[in-house]
Amino acid sequence: MLGKLLPTNEHPIERVLRVAIGVALIALVFAGPKTPWGWIGVVPLATGLIGSCPLYTLFGWRTCPLKAQ
Repeated sequence: MLGKLLPTNEHPIERVLRVAIGVALIALVFAGPKTPWGWIGVVPLATGLIGSCPLYTLFGWRTCPLKAQ
């Protein structure tokens, strides 16, 4: 059931980039200009850790390679 709701649809390199961007944005809350806008980094961090982007699922996109059948 969870596989249909949150299918893996992100390439491994994209996942690493999303996690890095998410951590960098959240770090802005504490070290940078200390603006609450940095909390938007939770979104790329979460999608990178999970490996599934809800917008990709909605539009039927995927950046990860297809598994051999």
